[in-house]
Parts: sequence; structure tokens; C-alpha cells
Amino acid sequence: MLGRTPTRAEYLDAAREMADMGRHFLAHLLAEEAAALTDDPSEAARILRHFPNPAHLRSED
Repeated sequence: MLGRTPTRAEYLDAAREMADMGRHFLAHLLAEEAAALTDDPSEAARILRHFPNPAHLRSED
């Protein structure tokens, strides 16, 4: 990917790979980049819902 910006699809593919590997925060960051490249606000929101920020999911015990 030298010399060019990754596409939205490439960011989403990488986010899925990271989520599958258990790297949920990195998946969320990649999804944020994909969402930023999305013109449709509802699609951007859907992407972010699919890859939530794991820091916000922690419960207080």
C-alpha cells in the first residue's frame, strides 16, 4: 500500500481480520477509518456499530 491511501473496503477487510484475531480495539480503529471514507452517514454508523469500541464495552465489576 505504499504511495496510496487504502480504500474503505481494504480498511473493512483489515478490521474483520483484526476482529477475528481478537484485536478488537485495532479493528475498531480500522473501522473508524472506513467510516470516515463513507459518504452515507447511515452506512458509516452501521460500520461503527459492527466494530464497537471495546473500551466502552467493559463492565465495572
